[in-house]
Amino acid sequence: ISRAANMSDQQSSSPGSDGFGLRDRVALITGGAGGIGLAVAHRFACAGAHLVLADIRLDAARQAANALKALGHQAIGLGGDVSQPSEAQALVSGAVERFGRIDILVNNAGRMGRVAPLWELRDDDWNDVIAVDLTSVFLVSRAVLPQMRARRSGCIVSVSSIAGKEGTPRLIPYSVAKAGIIAFTK
Repeated sequence: ISRAANMSDQQSSSPGSDGFGLRDRVALITGGAGGIGLAVAHRFACAGAHLVLADIRLDAARQAANALKALGHQAIGLGGDVSQPSEAQALVSGAVERFGRIDILVNNAGRMGRVAPLWELRDDDWNDVIAVDLTSVFLVSRAVLPQMRARRSGCIVSVSSIAGKEGTPRLIPYSVAKAGIIAFTK
């Protein structure tokens, strides 16, 4: 991430003691209210980024953003379902409205889904995980790309899993979605 996030010498920032600097860069993190997304948000905040924490749980997104603001960081929390085209677009629009641009997108929203063998999975088990874990990567990336292309600058990071590389027999939708993220990113 640090090499990709340091997009050009012209846009370089004062790095932290470990050389990872994102001063004044704007990062949109889906699934940003908890887990890996919140950990990424904390790391980016310490590196100087302005943060947009997007989560289906609006209250949790706002609470996480307020905690970062209390530490002196620039952050907002937005709610939305990234598996829905209009809501993915609204999150991107809200981020651009507040900060003027998005420099970094972290596609992190996801869920594991039901643990079961294939013959026990229902259609909604499949559809829900694929929508949140994979379709959202397409939707949010597509929504953010026009403004990144117009500025000729930007970075998209999509979070996958070893399950996408190796497969997990009782987590079929999750493994397929994470494999899809790997292929999408390539």
